Amino acid sequence: MITIQEGSFLTLHYRLAGPDGADVVNTFDGQPATLSLGTGQLAPAIEQRLLGLAEGAHETFSLPAGAAFGERNPDMLQRVKLRLLHEMGDPDATYAPGDVVEFPAPNGQGTYAGVVREQGDDWLLFDFNHPLAGQPITFEVRVIGIL
Repeated sequence: MITIQEGSFLTLHYRLAGPDGADVVNTFDGQPATLSLGTGQLAPAIEQRLLGLAEGAHETFSLPAGAAFGERNPDMLQRVKLRLLHEMGDPDATYAPGDVVEFPAPNGQGTYAGVVREQGDDWLLFDFNHPLAGQPITFEVRVIGIL
């Protein structure tokens, strides 16, 4: 019997739910996901729960607050001047609390996102924590295939 190991390539359906039980991601009603374990596509704590599962396994597990996406880090809250946002992006853009804004990574490869939490006269307060940081989660998985 084939089981999930470090580096396994997987095809699976999964559902990730936050503390209120609402789905954050759910592939069960659509195409299954394909991913390679250990490449950062899933949180390490979730990957650890998948190790040893066999093809056809259908499991649901809960992780306590902070276990999947870390604790909330107050240092990940940053004020950014609107002038800088307009210089680096769309000069006509407007922002409101709850908006997700993508920023280029410092190395120029890829992006990262922040959520607008507050707005001042000439600044925005961004939260760069993962949205589920410090939250308990539920993860349901059905393993379809393992390579």
